[in-house]
Amino acid sequence: MNITYDASAARKIVNNGHSFNVVFDDSGDKCVLKGGPVSGIYKLKQFHIHWGSCEGQGSEHTVDGVKYDAELHLVHWNTKYGTFEEAVKHPDGLAVVGVFLKIGSPCLGLQKVVDALDSIKHKEKEANFTSFDPTVLLPVSRDYWTYPGSLTTPPLLECVIWIVLKEPVSVSKEQITKIRCLCFNKENEPQCSMVDNWRPCQPLKSREVRASFQ
Repeated sequence: MNITYDASAARKIVNNGHSFNVVFDDSGDKCVLKGGPVSGIYKLKQFHIHWGSCEGQGSEHTVDGVKYDAELHLVHWNTKYGTFEEAVKHPDGLAVVGVFLKIGSPCLGLQKVVDALDSIKHKEKEANFTSFDPTVLLPVSRDYWTYPGSLTTPPLLECVIWIVLKEPVSVSKEQITKIRCLCFNKENEPQCSMVDNWRPCQPLKSREVRASFQ
């Protein structure tokens, strides 16, 4: 699996009322995913995080029943469909790389994101966010599990090739605490802390999970 990101493609950070999105310019080929479980070229659209209200929950995937404190999702779309909006209509439309986050030492690469959150505390707030290479958020190992699935936020479209990296990334308690300071609400609405924005694990049913490692 080959992941190539370019810091110059980062554009803005947005509070969408579910999480925060760091949005990238996907008009060129600066940030792409290819190889591994996907065919063709997938472009990075955005990344976001899901997290809990306390330690021990927050991830949307579990490993042997164990949850992590948060989970990063890097969302890519299949260029053969021309646009992101068209890609989500197809089973191989998106490839989402999931990275487990666990509380421990600080993630230096995440700090720039954390520092930007004050400017987007409330829903529909956005700010410029440039010169950021999301490679700094990835673990050293590229070992992964993969399976066909869906988006974890409405409308839960079945359009995702999930690529869940095996090795977690450490983030500090202070970094997670700062992320929990975001709000689900708009600025002029009653305050509602943005926590537990994760979807519970779903039954595998007939889907097969494959590993890139022994």
